[in-house]
Amino acid sequence: MKLLTAIPVHNEEKYLEEVLRQVLQYAGDVLVVDDGSTDRTPELLGRFPSVQVVRHPTNLGYGAGLKTAFARALEGDYDGLVTLDCDGQHEPAMIPAIGARLAEADMVSGSRYLQVFDPDQRPPEERRRINVEVTRWLNECLGLHLTDAFCGFKAYNRRALESFEVTDLGYAMPLQIWVQAVQHGLKIVEAAVPLIYLDESRAFGGSLDDSTYRLNHYRQVFADALKRAGLEVGGGCGG
Repeated sequence: MKLLTAIPVHNEEKYLEEVLRQVLQYAGDVLVVDDGSTDRTPELLGRFPSVQVVRHPTNLGYGAGLKTAFARALEGDYDGLVTLDCDGQHEPAMIPAIGARLAEADMVSGSRYLQVFDPDQRPPEERRRINVEVTRWLNECLGLHLTDAFCGFKAYNRRALESFEVTDLGYAMPLQIWVQAVQHGLKIVEAAVPLIYLDESRAFGGSLDDSTYRLNHYRQVFADALKRAGLEVGGGCGG
């Protein structure tokens, strides 16, 4: 399969060069979507002439970066897309294995909780709590059997990319993707990836830094996505 590997970034001067050096060892075609960085990220990207770059003039959001990556993969006639974050939390050496599993599924989603790679690694308690709650919604409302709702290390085949219509440009965007994947009958598998937290102080920004607000925001985006897909579920689903 001809795969594009894409990394959405915003002000990632701390990790960018090392992450790209590693990614280029394991991926042929690499795209960085620079979501309006105001630090040295654009300058540092100039040191990697083989990397494709799309730059958003202003910061639009995490979901916007992935939406741009989806479009570039489709425009470039790629068979699929692998995505990972640029914060050092994903192992570039696993890119080939994640991509290879598209032979058996439309969507491959990394899970940091399928397997313990390093028992000394622990997720921030608040983030883990919200991840568990949102994962429960996805399983109860969509009939999935996931262990990790929010891992950015994923792979999609062309059929999956053509199915998505992203309207949420922020951090809740993956909830739209999960709903639409079920709506279109995509086959989903999880792949075990290491749990790595290098900087527990990293923030979402603005109101999303408040965990109660963030969870309520996720709940609303999820409910809207279910309604739009005609997958409304009664009872306490997503509550």
